[in-house]
Amino acid sequence: MLSLNQRLAQQQKLSPQQIQYQKLLQLNTLALEQRIKTELELNPILEETLLDEMEMSADQKEEKDDDVEDVDNEEFDLEDYMNDEDFEITKSNKSPDDENLQPIAPSRISLRELLVEQLNMLPLTEAQMIMGETIISSLDISGYFLHDLEKLVNDLKLFDHVEITLEEAEKVLHSIQRLEPIGIAARSLQECLLIQLRAGSYDPYYSYLAEKVLDEHFEDFANKRFDNIQKSMDLTRETLRATIDLIHKLNPKPGEGNIDSEEANQITPDFVIEKLEDNYIVSLNDRSVPSVTISQTYLEMINTNKRKRKISKRDKETHKFLREKFESAKWFIASIQQRRHTLMKIMRAILEKQYEFFEYGAKALKPMIYKDIADEVMMDISTISRVVNGKYVQSPVGIHELKYFFSEGLSTDSGAEVSNKHIRELIREICENEPKNKPYSDDKIAKILVDKGIHIARRTVAKYREQLKIPVARLRKEL
Repeated sequence: MLSLNQRLAQQQKLSPQQIQYQKLLQLNTLALEQRIKTELELNPILEETLLDEMEMSADQKEEKDDDVEDVDNEEFDLEDYMNDEDFEITKSNKSPDDENLQPIAPSRISLRELLVEQLNMLPLTEAQMIMGETIISSLDISGYFLHDLEKLVNDLKLFDHVEITLEEAEKVLHSIQRLEPIGIAARSLQECLLIQLRAGSYDPYYSYLAEKVLDEHFEDFANKRFDNIQKSMDLTRETLRATIDLIHKLNPKPGEGNIDSEEANQITPDFVIEKLEDNYIVSLNDRSVPSVTISQTYLEMINTNKRKRKISKRDKETHKFLREKFESAKWFIASIQQRRHTLMKIMRAILEKQYEFFEYGAKALKPMIYKDIADEVMMDISTISRVVNGKYVQSPVGIHELKYFFSEGLSTDSGAEVSNKHIRELIREICENEPKNKPYSDDKIAKILVDKGIHIARRTVAKYREQLKIPVARLRKEL
């Protein structure tokens, strides 16, 4: 049996303008730049502000604005819109403070490019050169070549019709391994260390012993079983220590921090924090983002159609199209300005909450969650999440993702709260200052932290230690 019921319910629905604003809010600087360029292509009412227009004086701007006849309120009053204190139509995303913004350091040449430059100086055939470039492009983030060389040779023959023998490819690989940095393109840690050792100018006696350790006792060396090495090679403790010290001078990851410099250079900070005397100044790093404005040409077309007493059907359609595009442009510029205001407000709140971090570094980081900032700026937690996600800040203490500043905390015996990032820094310090011949276990580290008033379980210490990429105690042992 059918029945008819009435029910009263509240629903929250977002307007298209609100949805647009939220989408813009979560974009980082590079994505916003692309989004604006796309909108410029789609909406003829929008145009990019040229540099000479952006540098016009305030008086010149007013004179230019007065020359434009207004559309009445029903027709989206431009004058009212331009006077809205929330934004400025002629300059959608800049502020006077931007003139003080220092440019980000330029990208440096990548290690791959440096290796290819060195490769070009070797007497190689065209096929060997192609093989060399293929090997270099196949290196992992640490600079190792972990591919099957024979498969690479076969692939070049099959897909690129490059004829090269496996023996020739091996010679090319060995040549690359002796480029700077020495040991690049090694196929294992053992090979990497041996290449560097044999190419270096070290004491002949200790170099011979170090090579023997790496050649014949590598597994014992990797697992810090020094007693086994000492007994097998019949060395004194002092001689073994000098030999191991020599090996430790070698670079186990010759490509680290260099191979992916192209990708690293793509991280463009969204904010820049500078210290001027005793104050920190926050700026949006958006100088590369196009400024957009309303096209005066199309605005005059709207005014012309409005003044006509008789409007043809075609003129009506044109007028309707222009009105729709004008409204879209108006809200787009407003959303960009509101995005700017929101980002600056949230970044300033983070700076205020984490002021000591910018003064003293990671150990001064305070526990902070999204709700803390949401309450401070009187915005929704979801807004904080959109702003924080995928955005970076450059400051005197480095470049950090905004998420870095948010962490849970633990209470100490004194009642104070410390960030879990602060605890990780303490663990790092403890491991750096521990006895090298008898490193602390996770249990011991936990007890040291308890003595500092921080109650933490051994498994939590182990988790933080692994996050810091610090090996277990056995592998941290030194002679």
